[in-house]
Amino acid sequence: MTPLRPRSGTRPSPRPRDRPSRRRVLAGVGLTAVGGLAGCLGGGSEETATEPAEAIALTDGQACDACGMTIADHYGPAGQLFYADYPEDRDGPAWFDSVRELVTARADHDRRGRDLRAAFVTDYSRVDYDLDEREGATYISSHVGAEDFTDATAASFVVDSGIEGAMGEDIVPFSNADDAEAFADEHGGTVDTWEALSSGESA
Repeated sequence: MTPLRPRSGTRPSPRPRDRPSRRRVLAGVGLTAVGGLAGCLGGGSEETATEPAEAIALTDGQACDACGMTIADHYGPAGQLFYADYPEDRDGPAWFDSVRELVTARADHDRRGRDLRAAFVTDYSRVDYDLDEREGATYISSHVGAEDFTDATAASFVVDSGIEGAMGEDIVPFSNADDAEAFADEHGGTVDTWEALSSGESA
């Protein structure tokens, strides 16, 4: 893999990122950074359930709801699930340090009868990501600013590529289907939709 220049100003990580940017996406592809939530999710009221949800930044030491690891400190895509009545201990989404864990949690919430309001995942069509080769494995960088997320239900997901995240091989999301196809062509794997992941066909 051809080394590229290191990125400056990145946050500390327990795993060294000695490989610089793998590729750049168009700088013009950007959305207005989103700030907090549109309202409290804890009450589970009908009004709350219909309020639009917006992705939040996971830069304040949030621990993954599935594994307990600090999300911003590890490689790979992150995600957020918004429900009207979960989690009950905070205003905001359930959050995860891997898409694979998010998909598993979504299935569990479905079995419990919880109604999903919104889902967001790291958008590798939007961010300037790194691929880091270490000990025979390839890790993809983490991006957890509010503006780094995209609507999971409209995303394309590369599965079975061998690319590692926080919890081993992960599922890599893209808002642009062509970017997902190009990534799969280069690194292996297949491209699936949110519906396929949610049905358990790929996860």
